[in-house]
Amino acid sequence: MKNRKKLFPLAAIAALTVLAGCASKPDSYYTLASPVPTAEAAPSTLGSAAPLYIELAPVAVPERLARPQMVVGRPSGSVQVDVLEQHRWAASFENELQDALASGIAARLGALDVTKGARQSSQPVWRIAVQVRRFDTVDGGRVDAGFSWTLRRSDEPRTVVCQLDVGEAVAGGIDAVAQGAQRVTAAAAAAIARSVNAARANPAATACRTGIE
Repeated sequence: MKNRKKLFPLAAIAALTVLAGCASKPDSYYTLASPVPTAEAAPSTLGSAAPLYIELAPVAVPERLARPQMVVGRPSGSVQVDVLEQHRWAASFENELQDALASGIAARLGALDVTKGARQSSQPVWRIAVQVRRFDTVDGGRVDAGFSWTLRRSDEPRTVVCQLDVGEAVAGGIDAVAQGAQRVTAAAAAAIARSVNAARANPAATACRTGIE
């Protein structure tokens, strides 16, 4: 009986220690979406004589990034990266990126995102296909990304090809890395929106290249 009395408190203490350890390291979730500044937002074209519709294809990303965990490089040019189990995007990276880009582009154009439907087949739509060539993050270093995309209006044969290279210095800490990635994503959404407007204004355009450092 005495041994049982001694074992119970020890087991309880061990269990509480495990629970305390788990509670001290909660998972953190981040989003790539951000509000569009008022100065960059366009009035809605819905209800106008020429409403604008966009459709964003699934975003192609390097396989190593196609996961919800954040993938962060090490400083000083190390070839190693860390897959952070306790620091995750709100969805798998490619899905989080697609949602952030779609909402950012639509808001800057005053367009309706019809990626999941909600338009009549007779209405023309700008189809956008984005490929992420790289999206490198380093804690206390930089976030550097390369995007390529194509634009095609559904009732035109023309395809416009564009590229963007964008980079941001970031402070130390995963929160700062996530904020840098969010700003880079916003820059990409703004560049894609500009390319749609340029293609609308110039029916002969077939290429564009934008660089932001």
